Amino acid sequence: MEERFNTNITVRGDVIYAQGIQEEVDAVEKIIKEMIFVLNTTGKLQPGDVYTIIDLTLQGKEIINGNDYDNIVLYSKKDVIKAKTPNQIVYAKSVRENDICFAIGPAGTGKTYLAVAFAVSALKKGTVKKIILARPAVEAGESLGFLPGDFREKIDPYLRPLYDALEEMIPTEQLRNYLEKSVVEIVPLAFMRGRTLNNAYVILDEAQNATGMQMKMFLTRLGPNSKSIITGDITQIDLPSYSQSGLVQVKEILKSVDGVGFVYFDKGDVVRHKLVKDIINAYEKHYNNNGKSV
Repeated sequence: MEERFNTNITVRGDVIYAQGIQEEVDAVEKIIKEMIFVLNTTGKLQPGDVYTIIDLTLQGKEIINGNDYDNIVLYSKKDVIKAKTPNQIVYAKSVRENDICFAIGPAGTGKTYLAVAFAVSALKKGTVKKIILARPAVEAGESLGFLPGDFREKIDPYLRPLYDALEEMIPTEQLRNYLEKSVVEIVPLAFMRGRTLNNAYVILDEAQNATGMQMKMFLTRLGPNSKSIITGDITQIDLPSYSQSGLVQVKEILKSVDGVGFVYFDKGDVVRHKLVKDIINAYEKHYNNNGKSV
């Protein structure tokens, strides 16, 4: 079967032929990207879909905006996860260019969610063999000793946000298999001591609650062919003293080290419910007017 869409592009069977000028070559590249997008989004690509994509592309239409291609982080089981805000786009670029990236800013800006997406994408591509996600288990207002259950049951609430992100990106059975085989590990930060992490994507979340010594310990776990993302909000430190935060200290200590990137988010990057940004603004206004918190 042969179908000609214009004088320079022909589909013959399952092969796309382009002749002549660069414009046609670019069109073929775009068609292929659109097909990959549909395949990864829907899980299937029918012959009719191919012809529809080609027809729409040659009419100058597109399934996704061309600017989105470089911002796509992961094709998850339900959706396409991509950098959306300007600072998230800077974040994606920094992660690509550095082996260690710090993402610092308020809650709701996508720091942790995108970090997990970067890690899952690397695992799917085979560039790493495992994912390790860690969080400090800081007692913010409630002692672990008074919580019910064994140690695992006590510590799981601190790690729950990481499980939530993974469950949105990896099919349930596959995630269970990964956890059982330690392809994906979710652990308290203290459990990282003494390890060397090779061929791994390592994430430290809520890093503002890691002490200076814990931050150094974490950063020196990284082995060959590994990458790390450290996320945190320095306005939400639960340690006894602001100066004890390893995230505050590391901004100065590593700011000039090649291969380490820093990305800063603000309330303009909030991507949760539309009311979250309004709530943040309302609290800021209240604090500014009254000089104290409620």
